[in-house]
Amino acid sequence: MAENESSQGNSSAQPSNGNAKSQSNPARSRAAARSSTTRSSSSSASEAALKKQIAELRREVSRLNRALAEQAEDVVETGHGWYDSAADRASGWYDSAAEGASRAAQQLRSQAQTVRGQAQSVSETVRQNPGTISTALTLGGLIGVLIGLAIARSVEPQPDWFHRHWKS
Repeated sequence: MAENESSQGNSSAQPSNGNAKSQSNPARSRAAARSSTTRSSSSSASEAALKKQIAELRREVSRLNRALAEQAEDVVETGHGWYDSAADRASGWYDSAAEGASRAAQQLRSQAQTVRGQAQSVSETVRQNPGTISTALTLGGLIGVLIGLAIARSVEPQPDWFHRHWKS
């Protein structure tokens, strides 16, 4: 009978048609609603925090991109400056070399004309005075022979091959 009383005690608290779950469900659903509200408010707060961090990161990335663009622009300007300066120096060197070569060519032309003129005058002199030229050449040859003989006498003579090989 104690069992019956306990079952009746339970049955009086819970109807026998299965509505006991429906009566306890509203309490559970209120707790679940509160926890889902808490979850949704905490998830919306974390979503807002994430969105804020993403926005900050985007601003930082755009700031870094601008800084990189400015640095790249500075590098390009510096590079153009170096290139222009090197091009100016190379152009100056080329111009000075071209001027030097032009002057050297003009000097060679003028010297060639001078030599040509002197050769023509010597040629005319030889044609007009063939005896004088032949006499000058003969005198030059004799003077050369005399110089050679003087040098040969001053140096101690070495015996010729016959005396070196057969007289020893």
